[in-house]
Amino acid sequence: METREKKSKKEEIKTNVTVSGAEAVVKCLLAEGVDILYGYPGGAIMPVYDELYKYKDKLNHVLTRHEQGATHSAQGYARATGKVGVAMATSGPGATNLITGIADAQIDSTPMVCITGQVASHLLGSDAFQETDIVGISTPVTKWNYQITKASEIPEIFAKAFYIARSGRPGPVLIDITKDAQFEQFEFSYEKCTSVRSYKAIPELNIEAVKEAANLINEAKKPFVIWGQGIVLGEAEEEFKEFIEKAGIPSASTLLGLSALPTKHPLHVGMVGMHGNYGPNKLTNECDVLIAVGMRFDDRVTGDLSRYAKQAKVVHFEIDPAEIDKNVKANVAVLGNAKETLKTILPFVKENMHKEWLQEFRDYDATEFDKVIKKDLYPTKEGLTMGEVIKEINKASQGDAIVVTDVGQHQMVACRYAEFNQTKSNITSGGLGTMGFALPAAIGAKMGAPEREVVAVIGDGGYQMTIQELGTILQTKAAVKIVVLNNEFLGMVRQWQQLFFDKRYASTEMTNPDFVAIAKGYHLKANRVTKREELENVVQEMMQSEEAYFLEVCVEKEDNVFPMIATGSSVSEVRLS
Repeated sequence: METREKKSKKEEIKTNVTVSGAEAVVKCLLAEGVDILYGYPGGAIMPVYDELYKYKDKLNHVLTRHEQGATHSAQGYARATGKVGVAMATSGPGATNLITGIADAQIDSTPMVCITGQVASHLLGSDAFQETDIVGISTPVTKWNYQITKASEIPEIFAKAFYIARSGRPGPVLIDITKDAQFEQFEFSYEKCTSVRSYKAIPELNIEAVKEAANLINEAKKPFVIWGQGIVLGEAEEEFKEFIEKAGIPSASTLLGLSALPTKHPLHVGMVGMHGNYGPNKLTNECDVLIAVGMRFDDRVTGDLSRYAKQAKVVHFEIDPAEIDKNVKANVAVLGNAKETLKTILPFVKENMHKEWLQEFRDYDATEFDKVIKKDLYPTKEGLTMGEVIKEINKASQGDAIVVTDVGQHQMVACRYAEFNQTKSNITSGGLGTMGFALPAAIGAKMGAPEREVVAVIGDGGYQMTIQELGTILQTKAAVKIVVLNNEFLGMVRQWQQLFFDKRYASTEMTNPDFVAIAKGYHLKANRVTKREELENVVQEMMQSEEAYFLEVCVEKEDNVFPMIATGSSVSEVRLS
């Protein structure tokens, strides 16, 4: 990708002052509307931190307790606001500690700009103290990256970075800045980037493809929509709702698509995927037209591709041409931003109702309720279930909270049962499946949307991967509600060991610390629930707290999450036990 482009003079912001490269970094962030960033200082990025100190009334830097926490916080902020998240670290281990969060942002299409310090340019390649080739390391997991060695490059590269991160299919960008470039003086001016040669953010809309897609949809007897996060990223929620309501099509969400449509919408038939709902998984292989909107046919959605929706004609609405025909062959591909493509197709779609077809989903719902949901939400056994905890959170939040989940059984249970009334309410690590994501991501989400309740639902395993971010909550007073569902196991791995490895629980049982004592050590309000009769009142107390609150709920040790599609199975082979 080219590193220099001509920009429109209309958007040029000239200050015509001589500044250091470090001050230019801060000015660039302010010019891009950044109000908060997350990071951890060190030698190679110290000049920028010195400038941040001078600008602290304009730009809030949040000191996380680990660089990975900085990236996940930036992700949570981006996912809750739709803005670009920003994370910063020093060279060497500081930079490499960002990689997990960058990879997570890349696969989940999260807009993020990461800034790393680097050794002085004359030391590059010499194995200097804390020198790491972060550009080389991050290349596979970034949308774009660049190493700055001259201060004069800073404005153009930052403008380009923010444009690339937020445009088209969003993603993470990394800028590495040598220390001498941070000290170097130059005349600063800033102009926002609006285009980059060789990079087409949004494909040109083909109206013939739109009409062809509409014809397939209008002729369908059993049409089925699966939508993904592209609806949220494209801010196409209203257009999507109008589309499915006019066409009367049953619609299911991917894991990351949840909350784009209210949970209780009459055409919302649940979630697809490995632990998705029974009906939408089964009926994927019975629909005659499958309409995919802003989703990429991930393997956790499709199961065995050779047996996935072979009977259906496929219409794929997608912004990234690379996703077309990558996993599932499309009969019609409609390229473009979901907001634009759905608005364009709406006049061509006939008003319809598919009552009998929708009823088939509801019949499967009834079966799933009897076999699975009733046991999860209304258990008769003594031990607490994860599902009933989510049910109490729903009751206390009225479906208006942002729910941030980690990775594992608790994630699948929370995403299955959490109720969402508004968009940007489901924040989870999808494609990478990063344990340790939820706690720092919840901090970022709360700072991005301070007016909303943010509840982090975490397993006892993932919680301990980033537990140090309780220190960030202590320092920032971010009023995050933390719920740890403690089953003293790495629960999802244990479930697989039970079902497919003859209950050989190799390295999955956890000997845990006193989580409540640790939370109190960070001066957080904290409580523990072990009995059903305590749960409702304590959850209400947590949700009503104006401060951060930690709640440990001790749940059944060997509960499993169903429905489930085993690896290599067809979506038709979804099992209820």
